[in-house]
Order: sequence, then C-alpha cells, then structure tokens
Amino acid sequence: MKGIYIVANDKVIENTIALLNSIRINDPLIPIYLIPFDDQYHNVAEIVTKKHDVKIFPDLKFIEDFTGQIAAIFDRDFLALPNKMRKLVQWFGPLDEFLYIDTDIIIFESLYPILDYLQEYQFINCDYHFKGRKLNDVFSSVVTEKNIFSSQELEDVFNSGFWGSKKGLFSISELYKILTECANNKEYFDFSQKTTDQPILNYIILKSTENRLNLVKLNNHEPGSWAGSKHFVEKDHKLYDKGKPLRYLHWAGVPLNPQGNYYELWQYYRYLGEEKPANISVDNHKTNYWDIIKNKARKLLKK
Repeated sequence: MKGIYIVANDKVIENTIALLNSIRINDPLIPIYLIPFDDQYHNVAEIVTKKHDVKIFPDLKFIEDFTGQIAAIFDRDFLALPNKMRKLVQWFGPLDEFLYIDTDIIIFESLYPILDYLQEYQFINCDYHFKGRKLNDVFSSVVTEKNIFSSQELEDVFNSGFWGSKKGLFSISELYKILTECANNKEYFDFSQKTTDQPILNYIILKSTENRLNLVKLNNHEPGSWAGSKHFVEKDHKLYDKGKPLRYLHWAGVPLNPQGNYYELWQYYRYLGEEKPANISVDNHKTNYWDIIKNKARKLLKK
C-alpha cells in the first residue's frame, strides 16, 4: 500500500489543515497516517480524521517505546527532543511505500507519480539542499576529513521535510545500531542552525541505501520548492518557476506568518472549503493562537 505520513500535534494544527487540504485536492483517496509528535495531538486528530480521512498510526505503543529508546541512545546535550525522531517509525508502519511531508508544506500536484519512483529506488527526495546549503545543516567537515562518505555520496544530502522510502529498508535493530553510531560521533554533524532530525536522517540514508533519487536531478528544468525564493509566479493558486509548475512549497526556515512569503497562498489552502476570517493580524496570530484554534476546530467539526 502506498501513502503519506505526517507528524503533528495541536501546536501545528493550522499548518496541518493547510497541508491536508492541498493534498486532498490532488489525491482525494490516498492513505494518510498521522504520527503524533507527543501526547498533545487529540484536537488536530479529531479534525483531520473527520475532515481529511486521516488515520492515526496504528501502533502508539511502538512509538512510545521507540521514543524511549531514542532517549536512551542519545545524551540530552546531543538530542534535546527525542520526539523529533518519531518520524523514523514510518519504516515500521502500515505503508509499504510512503512519502513523509512536513506540515509547513503545501502540495500542488498528485503524489502518486512521485511514489511510483519507489518501485525502482530505495529512497527519493526533491530539493536543492545539495546545491545550495550543501553540507550545512547536515554534516561537519569531519565527515569529509575522515572520509566517512565519498564526495559522490555527499552529493545526495537532502532536506528532511519531503522524502520517501520503503517499509523494510532495515530492521529495528539495524536502525538502533546506526543511531548508536550517530550518538557516538556527535562531531560528524552540523547542528549550528538548530537542526534536529535532519543530520541524523541523512546519516541513516547514506549508510543504509545505495539506490537513491533526487527528483530535481532528473533534468535541468526542475522547479524549486523553497518559500525563501521570491521569484515564483502564482497562477490559479499554484506557483511556477520560470514557467515550470512547482511540485510543492516548503517554508523551511522561512516565517509562515502574515509578513512572510506566499502567506496569502497558504491562507487559500488553509481556509479552503470554509469561511476565511476577515482579519488575521500578526498580533492575533501570536497572542490569541489557542482561542483561534479552538473556534476553528468547533466550526470544522460542525460540518
């Protein structure tokens, strides 16, 4: 079975709704599973299970046990939030082939053609991290100095917000072994910009796979996807990069608020199928956050 995993809790309920609205326009029936980030996920779960036909990851005990094992493997001065690694449980979930998508993303096309690449590849992603940020936010210079990975392998570094893989890529014991390698070699990783799971996930993939694909390398005309790029052109609630339609837009490290890039486009997807509030100020977005969430949740659940 092919499908999508997301990780969310009540704090990202707005972004989660926008993401799922954008997915359901293009793929009304694709299976979607929510992995709870922590125990504070019941409000978002109540909405998305009804509104978007999302299912909760079926083995919550496995998630709890996994989080506990992560906490045991990593010192807190290395990995302050073990829950950040919960996205790794999807290799042991119900989907045979899957995409993982961060909640600060909106989707512009069907995801099935992307998932089809997993018939041939063990791991897929779609971003320009290798070309822009390169090893920043992933690995330190120690990795190249000690030849931990080849220069060719390091061309496959990726942003951890949008990627896909297959169930059974490794066993849980094999994964714990790789994570222990990470914990014992903190100097390999670049956490200078407060990234969390991204360096670890890159290490896991480079160690575990040989057959990888970055979709932006398929040709010289693949569009971008980063909301920090201001040159995208909007038409009919989609974005275009020099005439090429974007697959998705990701606010990685970019403010997703009324003063940020493409915020009106995000609002379109957030309020798709419901009445958009007349005014959303920056102050209200911050100070009245939970009141806004509760009111919108009530409206959605009445539908």
